[in-house]
Amino acid sequence: MTGPMSTSIRKLAAASCLGLALCAPLASAGATIASTANAGAAGGAVAGSGEALRARYAQLRPQLEKNAFGAPVFLASQEGENLLQGDVYGVVEHPFQDVASLGEAANWCKVLTLPFNVKSCMTRGDALSLFIGKKNYEPIDKAYRLDFRFVPVAQGPDYLERRLRADEGPLGTRNYLILLEAAPIDERHSFIHLSYSYEYGTVSKLAMQVYLNTLGAKKVGFSSTDEGGQPHLVGGMRGVMERNTMRYYLAIDAYLNSLSAAPGQQLERRLSDWFAMSARYRRQLWEMERDEYMNMKRAEAEHMAQR
Repeated sequence: MTGPMSTSIRKLAAASCLGLALCAPLASAGATIASTANAGAAGGAVAGSGEALRARYAQLRPQLEKNAFGAPVFLASQEGENLLQGDVYGVVEHPFQDVASLGEAANWCKVLTLPFNVKSCMTRGDALSLFIGKKNYEPIDKAYRLDFRFVPVAQGPDYLERRLRADEGPLGTRNYLILLEAAPIDERHSFIHLSYSYEYGTVSKLAMQVYLNTLGAKKVGFSSTDEGGQPHLVGGMRGVMERNTMRYYLAIDAYLNSLSAAPGQQLERRLSDWFAMSARYRRQLWEMERDEYMNMKRAEAEHMAQR
């Protein structure tokens, strides 16, 4: 497929591949945020607090300890009217003081540029801009720029919450929000919640359906549905959401891993770890060989450093 429609589909698919928490506006995002708050509130915890998030951890512990991921991860997605949303909860083997470094906007660029489609990232004050393109190497001037506001909601000795909001995306998509919550479990482990959603209109839905019937026809997510008594992995728009939410959860873990490396070696560590972790879920997340990915990301990082 070539021409303007193909270009539009690629732009939309690329923007959909942001993969952290792009929640809808406050009214819609409340559903995601409340899921944690309500779990904590049931035990008398204050919403949006370390206590509430740890209450959510206690609630999800059976799923975290036994699942198909082979790791302490729980993923959920939903498709509503003009809204896609994905949530990942997980335990990372990193102290909370390391996770709290994500309170700084500049460190988000080290996370968000790990997946294939994000070509560059820059911050200025409370503004963060991503440049979204094709999965293969692409000059920045051909990428789609998506502008976020970085909102420091809360940060304390046992709780972190950050949100990134964008009003508009390609082809009529809108109201993006990246939400991260984190709290310590013990001295060596932290519990994080990553949510991703956005709203879409008629044009963007049609373009995504074309993508799902062509380039994305065989791609699946992680959740399963019962069809005729047989479990099947979800596809369609929910599959897109689940793949991208997982990509950015893994990007956070890879970033945290890199903090133990010398400053000059952290980029290589992030890239190597993210690719290795993604490769464990080959059916859902595989896009290219390791050498191609590493070379592309090194070149993008060099260009980003020169901006």
